[in-house]
Amino acid sequence: DSLKVDYEASVNCLKAAQACGARHFVLLSAFCVAKPDLGFQVAKLKTEAALKNQDQVTWTSVRPTAFFKSLSGQVEIVRGGGPFVYFDLGGGRSATCNPISEADLAMAIVDCVADPSRSSNGGEPIWNVGGPDAGVSMKRQGELIADAIAAVDGGERKEPWLLPVPIGVFDGIVGAIKWVYDLTGADSVRDAWELGKIGRYYAVEDMLTTADAERYGAMSLREHYENVAKNGQEYDPYTTVFAKNPLIK
Repeated sequence: DSLKVDYEASVNCLKAAQACGARHFVLLSAFCVAKPDLGFQVAKLKTEAALKNQDQVTWTSVRPTAFFKSLSGQVEIVRGGGPFVYFDLGGGRSATCNPISEADLAMAIVDCVADPSRSSNGGEPIWNVGGPDAGVSMKRQGELIADAIAAVDGGERKEPWLLPVPIGVFDGIVGAIKWVYDLTGADSVRDAWELGKIGRYYAVEDMLTTADAERYGAMSLREHYENVAKNGQEYDPYTTVFAKNPLIK
């Protein structure tokens, strides 16, 4: 439940920080809260409001664009000769982002602790932050995966099978799930609907920072893809489509 995690648990952490005499609180928020259409985005904004409405600790809200792992789900598919599926928004356009690695994001969060320019005490406490890449479209992500596989395998680069899907198809799927939820009221269907809305949101919205001060870190998305192509990736049921689940023997 996003309200329990992204608001209540975060505010509990804030209260604990206040109680133990902490001087600065760093919230991991999200770039997408600037356009809040989803439950977890509203919950994160409620936490930011709680920070603004207290004066016991200074604070920073770090809003990353996207995580590398959320863009890695099709590496195994492309390696196996399958299509790289992306959503076509019309006119050949697809959503664009400059994601940040987990290690670079961790360093950005640590930097906030001692950086007065990121503090609520006279600085700019809300920091939109992405990685070092220029904007990478969904279509370009498929091309980068093909580049990375060729670099790791040492063979000739195979042209990726890029499969554009009209965004209207996604709209139809999400609409059908909502119809079933309205009909049944089942919690499992509601959860599926929420996941569908999340997927649709990121299929159409750019998660992109353009200012130099909003780009951080050293690892590019291409380097991440090469690492995945070489070493595999940790299983994540929400992002890694064909990575092996370690619980399944």
